Amino acid sequence: MKLLKDWGFTLEGLRDGKRGEYLVFLQGIFILGFFLIPVYKIPGLTIDKPLMVELKWIMVGFFGLGSAILFIKGLIDLGKNLTPLPYPIEDGELVTTGIYQLVRHPLYSGVILGCLGMTIFWESLSHLMLTIVFLIFLDIKARKEEVFLMEKYVNYGEYRQRVKKLIPGIY
Repeated sequence: MKLLKDWGFTLEGLRDGKRGEYLVFLQGIFILGFFLIPVYKIPGLTIDKPLMVELKWIMVGFFGLGSAILFIKGLIDLGKNLTPLPYPIEDGELVTTGIYQLVRHPLYSGVILGCLGMTIFWESLSHLMLTIVFLIFLDIKARKEEVFLMEKYVNYGEYRQRVKKLIPGIY
């Protein structure tokens, strides 16, 4: 219970959702859904040629490693400022060092890369579609989070101009 309070969850917030509690709930549903939806493969499309199998494993490894680096380094660099809410913790500081020099939302980026890796591993069209929807959802959550960050930290606007949101150097 103390951890939830430290993260900024309150009974009032659960009622009115002012800090984005509903977004955390939806994110949990997306993550759970990703592992519960059935694998739907495109009929007739199989990866069985040795070169294609090797390419598949290279891509799965690339996305998996990228996901782990972004997610773990993001957690470490965020440290005591971590909260699943889009609303920053009360006594938090703006983190712009470490992995946050490359991307503003590395935890979201890590989750998306992990979903892409698993989609390729399963060769699943249903998971690809859910990954796209999840990407759109996390982009919306990041936008909401950035409104809060702009209100709290005067130098967030400059940081936002300098560092890309979800894909280092691209977006």
